[in-house]
Amino acid sequence: MNRTTRRLAVLGSALAGLLTPLLLQPVQAAAPAYVALGDSYASGTGTRSYISDGTSCQRSTSAYPSLIAAARGYALNFRACSGATIPDVTNTQLAALTSATNYVSISVGGNDAGFADVLTTCATPWWAGNCDGAINSAQSFVNNTLPSRLTTLYSQIRARAPYAKVVVVGYPRIFNGEDCNAFTWFSPAEQTRLNQTADLLNSRLAAAASAAGFSFANPTSRFVGHAVCADDEWINGLSSPISESYHPKANGHASGYTPTVSPLLTGAAVAVTAQVVAESSSSADEQAALQSQYADADRSIEPETFVAPDLTTPEARRDARRAGVDIEKFLERSARR
Repeated sequence: MNRTTRRLAVLGSALAGLLTPLLLQPVQAAAPAYVALGDSYASGTGTRSYISDGTSCQRSTSAYPSLIAAARGYALNFRACSGATIPDVTNTQLAALTSATNYVSISVGGNDAGFADVLTTCATPWWAGNCDGAINSAQSFVNNTLPSRLTTLYSQIRARAPYAKVVVVGYPRIFNGEDCNAFTWFSPAEQTRLNQTADLLNSRLAAAASAAGFSFANPTSRFVGHAVCADDEWINGLSSPISESYHPKANGHASGYTPTVSPLLTGAAVAVTAQVVAESSSSADEQAALQSQYADADRSIEPETFVAPDLTTPEARRDARRAGVDIEKFLERSARR
């Protein structure tokens, strides 16, 4: 062996010594990809704290998608946006799905049925709005129009994310039969019908999810005893800012939604500990940077917001006169509630 050959042999042995430990180390697996789709009940409207992504989507690190991702170490793309309808999800959110997506949650349908407008109508006194008519229209839409739209949406989700575990997430009952807010007038009978409408919507979501081969997460039982005006309230009543009204609070996401969705999505229930909350909160800047890339598309989504009754308008006073109601005395009694 000549001198050059010996030198090459020594160099080769040295390189092998350096590379072998690197080759033997395990490859770091990429975090599972989780895409959260949907409306305000998924984005976290009602939790009072939102990431600064340049939109009105009201995405919160207190919402169940962020909590689940933090607990499981998933790479979250948090596309859910307040006000989103099925067309909005189709046009602005589905592009986030790919064949590499591992997990998907989707909550949509309430805005399509006009629930914010229904609540706005039903919050007025009996003489100022046709609550039954508004509920009837919403139920007709849920029964006759929504199912085919869900079928189309779910087939698009499966086509874009063929290997993902997909969970369709439903809506809780908002009311418990009592209206403790001074300037809304939901009667017990109206609250019952509104809760029945939420149940109807869940039944249609569940049927469409089953037909698509998706799981359905029904939060109804978790929220029993925690509706608006309950002693341990997980859903906001009439709130300031108004957009928070009739949406789950942070405790509703932590104790209601997260333990409902996580077993179906991940295979085991997530316990929302202080560490999970801290991990989720620490993701705010990263998630804001990610979602700001979609800001132009998200700005096309119109927020669907409850409107508080205003009985001082000429229209309200006219309705009161027609019904034989002394509106000044009515407002005075309401303020004492």
